[in-house]
Amino acid sequence: MELINWTSILESLLFAAGDEGLSLKQIAEVMEVDELKASEIISDLIRDYNQNENRGIILVELAGTYQLATKKENANYLKKLVDSPNTSTLSQAALETLAIIAYKQPITRAEIEEIRGVKTERPLHTLIAKALIKEIGRAEGAGRAYLYGTTKEFLDYFGLKSLDELPQLPEKVEEDYVQEEADLFFEKFQETINS
Repeated sequence: MELINWTSILESLLFAAGDEGLSLKQIAEVMEVDELKASEIISDLIRDYNQNENRGIILVELAGTYQLATKKENANYLKKLVDSPNTSTLSQAALETLAIIAYKQPITRAEIEEIRGVKTERPLHTLIAKALIKEIGRAEGAGRAYLYGTTKEFLDYFGLKSLDELPQLPEKVEEDYVQEEADLFFEKFQETINS
């Protein structure tokens, strides 16, 4: 019989949950244990992190949810990473995702992926981390997917007073024209971020 490594499972769940974190109830439900057992597993993982000073991650409880966080002692290095010029540029995938959100908001990840034709999880995380987009609610229906929209920072980056100032998209256009316009949009956006 195979032993279950509960702390490993919990660590994976918390990593996947990201900034949203997980409540005790969610952890218990997903791991199919009672809340007392889930609480013991959380305590075990906290103890594992606290006993190993070489780890850069800790487990914290914030507003009733548990989430992974970085150690305060490493804050200076994290600040350097955020301020680094190499991290201020956006990938083509992030730029495409941002353009879709700007014009189609509120929009779900599945809808963005349908338009782009590829997965969009990483670009969404990048755009949220750069505060250019945020979760603005939940879609109706099964699954209640997150809806994404742009932020005030997005408007600031582009020098817009409101979304009404976004360039109008033509009704019917040739595919080459669409690509050309998208390239111009991305170039302008990239210049704005790099300046």
